[in-house]
Amino acid sequence: MKKDSFLKGTLVASVAIIITKILGVLYVIPFYNIIGEQGGILYAYAYNIYNLFLNISTAGIPIAISMIISEYITLGMNEAKERVHKISKKMVLSISIVAFLILFLFAYYVAVFFVGGIEGSTSKKDIDLAIKAISLAILVAPILSVYRGYMQGHKYITPGSISQVIEQLIRILIVLLGSYIAINILGYSITTGVVIALLGALFGALIAYIYLRIKIIKNKDKFEIKKDIKKDDVTNKEIFKKILYFCIPLIIITVTNDLYNIIDMKLIIKGLYMIGYPANDAELISSIIATWAPKICMIIMAIAMGLVTSLTPHIIEKYTNKKYGETNKIFNQAIITMLAAAIPMTIGIIILNNDIYNIFYGASKYGGNILAISAIVSLVIGILTVANTSLQGFKKFKVVIISTFIGLLINTILDIPLILLFNKIGILPYFGTSVASIIGAVISLTIVMSYLKKNYKFKYKSIITDLGKVILSTIIMALVIILINMLIPIKDSSRIITTVKVLILATTGGLAYGIAMYKSKGFADIFGEETVNKIMIKLHLKRSK
Repeated sequence: MKKDSFLKGTLVASVAIIITKILGVLYVIPFYNIIGEQGGILYAYAYNIYNLFLNISTAGIPIAISMIISEYITLGMNEAKERVHKISKKMVLSISIVAFLILFLFAYYVAVFFVGGIEGSTSKKDIDLAIKAISLAILVAPILSVYRGYMQGHKYITPGSISQVIEQLIRILIVLLGSYIAINILGYSITTGVVIALLGALFGALIAYIYLRIKIIKNKDKFEIKKDIKKDDVTNKEIFKKILYFCIPLIIITVTNDLYNIIDMKLIIKGLYMIGYPANDAELISSIIATWAPKICMIIMAIAMGLVTSLTPHIIEKYTNKKYGETNKIFNQAIITMLAAAIPMTIGIIILNNDIYNIFYGASKYGGNILAISAIVSLVIGILTVANTSLQGFKKFKVVIISTFIGLLINTILDIPLILLFNKIGILPYFGTSVASIIGAVISLTIVMSYLKKNYKFKYKSIITDLGKVILSTIIMALVIILINMLIPIKDSSRIITTVKVLILATTGGLAYGIAMYKSKGFADIFGEETVNKIMIKLHLKRSK
């Protein structure tokens, strides 16, 4: 194994996460056909509450451990960084057992929270069973996150990234085969098929954990320290407190982000029910907003997560050495990289929303419109995620927590009022929930970036300059997609024909964007001319000197 630089780490992590997310997007096509809309609603309930409890157990663990280990390595405290690993494993195991027991024992009350008092909704008994099934994964996934953070702290980004792909592959295999065999071959109910599919999270995490354990054992020389090394001047109690100091704010932040989904899922059902939507339609819209549209938009969030994975150890290193100017440079590069990749994807999804949704889930009365605005939500949340990570690297957790809670509070307050307002003025009422999320996230982002500017003299001029080229290139891309879409005389709306059409439009649009960015030197400004030239040479688009 070799340590990864910031750009290489970002590339490896982003590619792995993109592969993971693409797999996560693609599998829902056959899966949705197997379980149908009603099964999809049940799956959404269980998976969203599982994510909340999983993040209580793991949120911030990889980042926190990565931060602490990176700091200790920078300070030459190699003995202490190994104790961080051992102590964190014990902590996480204890937390995961408690989280599992709470979720398993109180699953029925969660079901009551979601659908209590709404006639014609999904059975509470089915939701209870589905939540209990997926809760088992909480016993394994947290430990897996510890090992990922341990390797990231040493700047070994690649193994952790590969483990994510392995985890996703195993999970999808069980989701698809398990649900298909249960429902279509053995003739069991849709609920049983969904329950089996949810167990995929457990087995995916287990196999990924085994892979990382083997990887560490085979490369012991890169992690182990000499047995007679002097013990660093830091106690286990101090390490324990330090882990908590890093983890608790990160857990609060991530859980708060999960609460966006859970609160939206609850309030949109209530809000739409208030204005006369049938229970089934309200539940369907809620599941599309909270689960199915975001799954398609995962590709946008994948870029943010790839950046965050690689950004953490480098931000910590620069901050520990008090190189704030270099930290500002890395931050700006991370933000503009996110924007350069995510903005064209977002616009592409907005333009082709109905076609894209049709490919994944079939024709839908609500799906296309929700997908379009969900893409914007994912873009804003992605930028906020990258910005928050930088502030966490500065150990300014209080600011991040305050800004995150303010965003969540605004989202919660605006959810139902915006649904009612949009319904009254003729805008699709279910847009209210997404608009509330966007407003809340933008306010949080403004607070974070203002704090960095005020306290660390961060400057964002380079972001603004490069953003102009990104926007111009995106406009060119959009015009190309719209023009070709008008010229393609396809009336057949079948999934195969629609898929071919979208692939043609996405490819031509992507090429138009890439050429525009290259000609305007947008890529060179963001990644450096040397990096761009190397890529062009490898793609045989340019000769080496």
